[in-house]
Amino acid sequence: MQELDYPFDAEKIIKGKKRLKRQLLESGKATVKKKIAVLGGYTTSDIVSCIELFLLNNGIEPVFYESEYDRFYQDAVFDNPELESFAPDIIYICTCVRNISEFPKVSDTRERTDELLNAETERFRSVWEALESRYHCPIIQNNFEYPLVRRLGNLDRSDYRGAVNFVSRINAVFDAYALEHEQFYICDVNYISADYGLKKWSDPSYWYLYKYAVAVPAIPYLAFNAANIIKAIFGKNKKGLVLDLDNTIWGGVVGDDGAENLRIGPDTSEGQMYSEFQRYLKGFKDIGVLLNIDSKNDEENALQGLNHPDSILRPEDFIVIKANWENKDSNFRAIASELNLGEDSLVFIDDNPAERHIVREQIPGAGVPELGDVSSFMTDIDRSGFFETVSLSDDDMKRNEMYRENIERDKAVRSFSNYDEYLRSLEMKAEIEPFNPLYIQRIAQLTNKTNQFNLTTRRYTLSEIEDIADSDDYITLYGKLEDRFGDNGVVSLLIGRKEGNTCHMDLWLMSCRVLKRDMELAMADVLADRCLEAGITEIVGYYYPTRKNKMVENFYASLGFERVSLDEQGNSVWKLPLEGYTHKNTLIELL
Repeated sequence: MQELDYPFDAEKIIKGKKRLKRQLLESGKATVKKKIAVLGGYTTSDIVSCIELFLLNNGIEPVFYESEYDRFYQDAVFDNPELESFAPDIIYICTCVRNISEFPKVSDTRERTDELLNAETERFRSVWEALESRYHCPIIQNNFEYPLVRRLGNLDRSDYRGAVNFVSRINAVFDAYALEHEQFYICDVNYISADYGLKKWSDPSYWYLYKYAVAVPAIPYLAFNAANIIKAIFGKNKKGLVLDLDNTIWGGVVGDDGAENLRIGPDTSEGQMYSEFQRYLKGFKDIGVLLNIDSKNDEENALQGLNHPDSILRPEDFIVIKANWENKDSNFRAIASELNLGEDSLVFIDDNPAERHIVREQIPGAGVPELGDVSSFMTDIDRSGFFETVSLSDDDMKRNEMYRENIERDKAVRSFSNYDEYLRSLEMKAEIEPFNPLYIQRIAQLTNKTNQFNLTTRRYTLSEIEDIADSDDYITLYGKLEDRFGDNGVVSLLIGRKEGNTCHMDLWLMSCRVLKRDMELAMADVLADRCLEAGITEIVGYYYPTRKNKMVENFYASLGFERVSLDEQGNSVWKLPLEGYTHKNTLIELL
């Protein structure tokens, strides 16, 4: 819903909350339900309402537990049957600088200031540790905005007795805790309030009237950022950028002006802006965002522009380059298809509002940010939260390389008349083992990102995956696949729950980048072996249809399972006796 995309009209969102919620629920866009506990240090009702809208817009239907006014500490540390019964999937601690118990006085010694700091941070640490031990779910914690006033002026920042200094030190402790705890995330209110304008953000009239620590017009901005973290935790981030060229990553039209006359580089202010924008885009490769081109241009001209001496982005930085005279939406679809990604996982960047409108209308779910002048391109994309990062795995940082290798595989397959011969030529080797702490973060990430080859589309938090990996009640397997083109990383997972002599498949998924490579057969063979070793005589599989996983509707049938039930919603149950099981994989060597 465009009304909820950045840059949004905060006043319209506040006034139209009920209408927007009704429209989002009627659209059926939300396919995942999550329980979210909001523990507040001030009045949070409007924040909760706005978080709900932004999550619905990202396909998540939230159910909320909301603490009473300023009861975040009590709800966390003391027995709370209501919260325990709620069993949250995620907890958001929504506090502000007014929740700091005591600030240093000018007369305090350094030792006394340190005591105050330790007392304050230990109070919050006790909250986090109590929640972690009871609920085993991700926790989001606001850090603190700066105080509205500075008694010491600029010295308030550097002097140990200054309130600004004290807040900065507390925030640093919060940051250190986040680095040490994988399921603990900081909502950076310190940055958000500065970006919005601290004086407007902390307007004290809202506190005295309503006990709002955030001015009402700023509430959607806080809610938007909190929702971005939540949707990223649950795998709702975008995965790639699709970029126009002319007047988007450089000034001018390469086909008309010639590559030598493009406005890019240090010689003009406009050229500097385009260079800075290109540098910003190129940095996305380091966090696994895929760069692609969709331009109305002759390919020769497009490549000349990318090879301009001052261009930061080069042809090799892009996975797919579509420079032709086809419609932008058609090229966009072709790019998604070549990447084997959903169209809604890509973001379209084009300076032309007409092209943006066409893609937005023709490709529902695609990210299409509104853009101003080139000077604001970076902030327009950055504030949209498409690529909110909550973790970085080795696979993330190698993702561009992996997709480029997939393109090379696709080229190679066209040189073979027999597909089995092509697969043999890949010299595939797979590592299939029980869940390993080395890959736990990637495993949890995959359960929240993979949608097409996913039989049950169950989502797991990191702590849930850790608990399952440590339990004797489950059979777990991850699969890594490499071939002569490179290492695909962890690409397949399964979780089987043992009950007597039966293994129930709670999860079976595979990354789209290794489809049609027989990896599913290798996983099935190892699963059967592990089941037989555990005295299990049958496997029960489940298929729950979604808008995206129809491709695996008959997956179990292809492995020899017999369907034993099918309901009106298309949910099906399958069984496979393991007596006499015959291995099916013949093309992948197991390491």
